[in-house]
Amino acid sequence: MSTLALAHDGSAMLGRQLLRVRNNPALVILTQTMPITMLLFFGYVLGSALAMPGAEYRSFLVPGLLVATAANGIMTGMFQAAQDVHRGVTDRLRTLPVSRAAVPLGQAVADLVVTAVGTVPFLLAGLAVGWRVEGPAPSAAGALGLLLLFRFACVWTGIFLGLLSRSEEAAGQLGSATFMLPLLSNAYIPTGGLPGWLRTLAEWNPISAVTTALRDLFGNAPVPEGAAWPVAHPVAGSLAWCALLIAVFAPLAVRRYARP
Repeated sequence: MSTLALAHDGSAMLGRQLLRVRNNPALVILTQTMPITMLLFFGYVLGSALAMPGAEYRSFLVPGLLVATAANGIMTGMFQAAQDVHRGVTDRLRTLPVSRAAVPLGQAVADLVVTAVGTVPFLLAGLAVGWRVEGPAPSAAGALGLLLLFRFACVWTGIFLGLLSRSEEAAGQLGSATFMLPLLSNAYIPTGGLPGWLRTLAEWNPISAVTTALRDLFGNAPVPEGAAWPVAHPVAGSLAWCALLIAVFAPLAVRRYARP
């Protein structure tokens, strides 16, 4: 099918997903307010137990929470894909003369739109608690673009896993397990004080590379010395992780969707 047909079908599926979001406002409100709640809790409770002063820790924390929220795209993509499969929606869509890539693509792009809109109130909350963009405007724009690219890659991962799931409940339980991923990274605390093997594991976590890239581009914290390659070269490492996730999981998701 041509690129034009894919774009047409993908736009239709994008509209379907956005209507789905509009018809479930409670879930949208919950997912958008949770990062702000975590910012207030971690910034004022956990931050008081760290060596960093309060405002300094909150500036350190905001990029980490942005990336942790982006990583939740795995859970969102997984649950929505599993919901369509097990409620028969996917089977009905397969009977239509629609590009097989258009359905998962529409879901991924719709999630990206919702994420971009939802990032605005979180950034405003960050400004309210003392976070500031210390770097130049082009670098800050690049940080936001990198954040959305990482979310896009995570959603494709979730869509594939959701298409594999045996039930909505299983997808929800597995998706909830992704909450552990930011805890094994530098999203909330510096990794310099971790034991050697745990620090290596945390620094090879994609979340650590993207978080370090955002802190560097926003001007909130320098790149740590002596870190693993993805963290020592955070922008290149983040782009490499995103490219790898999309190259692996996007074709797998489309292939899995096309197979009854």
